[in-house]
Amino acid sequence: MSLLDGNALAGRLDDLLGWDATASLVRCRHCGVPGLLATAAVYASDMGVVVRCRSCEAVLVTLVDAPDGRTWLGMPGLSALEIRRA
Repeated sequence: MSLLDGNALAGRLDDLLGWDATASLVRCRHCGVPGLLATAAVYASDMGVVVRCRSCEAVLVTLVDAPDGRTWLGMPGLSALEIRRA
């Protein structure tokens, strides 16, 4: 398993959401600490990606690609996600 920062998700989240969510402010549901998604700890493996809070290590986001082309995106640890409009 590789430890990366949230910037590693930029292309993948842009593909899925249509915008670069790594530049967005998020707030951890568990400890309440805000920060850019780009600064979160990302653990990547062949099974998927787990994004953890740098403050309390709670799971913020999960991302799993199924072999049949479906993608599962979970955000169990986010109490807020900033969405910037142009």
